[in-house]
Amino acid sequence: MRALVYDRYGGVERLSLTEMPRPQPGPGDVLVEVVATSLNLSDWEGLRGSPAYARIGGLFRPGRPVLGSDIAGRVVAVGSGVERWSPGDEVFGDNLMRKGGLAEYAVVPESALARKPAALSFEVASTIPQSGAIAEQAVALAAPGTRMLLNGAGGGSGSFALQLAAAAGIPLTAVDNAGKLDLMRSLGAERVLDYRVDDFTRHGPYDLIVDLVARRSVFAYRRALAPGGRCLIVGGTVRTLLRMLTVGALAGALTGRRLGVMAVRQGPEHFLPLAERVARGEVRAVIDRVCPLAQAPQAFAALGAGQAQGKIVIRVAD
Repeated sequence: MRALVYDRYGGVERLSLTEMPRPQPGPGDVLVEVVATSLNLSDWEGLRGSPAYARIGGLFRPGRPVLGSDIAGRVVAVGSGVERWSPGDEVFGDNLMRKGGLAEYAVVPESALARKPAALSFEVASTIPQSGAIAEQAVALAAPGTRMLLNGAGGGSGSFALQLAAAAGIPLTAVDNAGKLDLMRSLGAERVLDYRVDDFTRHGPYDLIVDLVARRSVFAYRRALAPGGRCLIVGGTVRTLLRMLTVGALAGALTGRRLGVMAVRQGPEHFLPLAERVARGEVRAVIDRVCPLAQAPQAFAALGAGQAQGKIVIRVAD
């Protein structure tokens, strides 16, 4: 099968298109012919090997040579014990622990997959699992009227979260680069900020801050929170994560402002509700571009540079 592989951490120059053996499903596994996969920040981190937690499973070299966790495709074969899926079923899911979506075939645990709604194309379905789960859980933290700020709002998770917040009556301030301000307004943001010229932690106060690209100090986040407010980060540097779990917890206890890390729950039950809303036309998947597998390195470069508005999708097969 064709696959985009890498054997060293680094930039897009580490990626190469090559032939490799088709994997075989083990007990409880499903072999999926990948039609489309969408890129996530976790894929960029896996390519770079940074932050340090991106090296779990391979400290000096990648433990898995093929990136791509959000996949949509057709079941080709199933391993022993699999009763839910049969060859020909159209499925999608987040294969975060095994990845492999940037190849013509990927082995996925049966529990990670959901049946693709017929109304969704494979490209659209591939945008939902990881980003949709993050968006749903972030917006669920806010009640109608909550003053919410979302940093990194012009990417995959943010583009879903903005629409969910607007539908729920949550006034949301969206932060990203200048190239995404119009998009964020169109998706329902009440206010938009360009992080390159405006420090969002000097605005507010906010009842809820969710940071998808966390790099700020604990004290900067605290400054932007209203009394009783809450700030949660998703990803970010190891330093920021550790400080939020230690200094942030202490500062929150002393000031009545809660700071911490959002533990994102994975699995179909956490992304299927959004997929159904997209299928009904209530929410739209924002796709920046659809590229063939051979152009995936250029797509990674755009993702890493923060240029993608919404999701970048890689079309692997017909």
